[in-house]
Amino acid sequence: MQADEGAAALVMEQPEVDTEATVESAQGAVMLPVHLPDGGGEVAPDGTDAARSDEMRGLLASIRRLESIIEEETVALATGKKIDFDDFSARKSRSMLEFVRLMRARMHLGAEVEVTGEIQRLRQKLERNRAILEMHYDAVREVASIIVRAVKEAESDGTYSGRAVQDGR
Repeated sequence: MQADEGAAALVMEQPEVDTEATVESAQGAVMLPVHLPDGGGEVAPDGTDAARSDEMRGLLASIRRLESIIEEETVALATGKKIDFDDFSARKSRSMLEFVRLMRARMHLGAEVEVTGEIQRLRQKLERNRAILEMHYDAVREVASIIVRAVKEAESDGTYSGRAVQDGR
């Protein structure tokens, strides 16, 4: 009895699916055979899935290229290496333009978990890059102000300085 129930359960787990069936019209005439998909099986791959996969790979590659450029610049700034800011600026601009164009064309991929994760990681790297660039910018501004002050002092003969006015000259 138990063996029969186990066998019945096994048969019930494997649905029987006709791959072809005929559709009859209301008058009873036989029509063309129709393919009935397996309801519990995998979806048959079609061109849209392949195209979506290619779009996804292209978008992810674009994000990773931009991320690589940002990381390269950040590491160079953090380690004090001499870098070409014009080159990095041009590379970042081109890569960002590519990314924005791909995102606009593939807005439907913006909600994908993998894309969202990559964008979050890119955002973190951009924030770190911004902080290091800001630190370097502040240092350059401070050095520039020191140089300007030194040049002003060197050019002045003291005629109009605050000390001459205080001495009564």
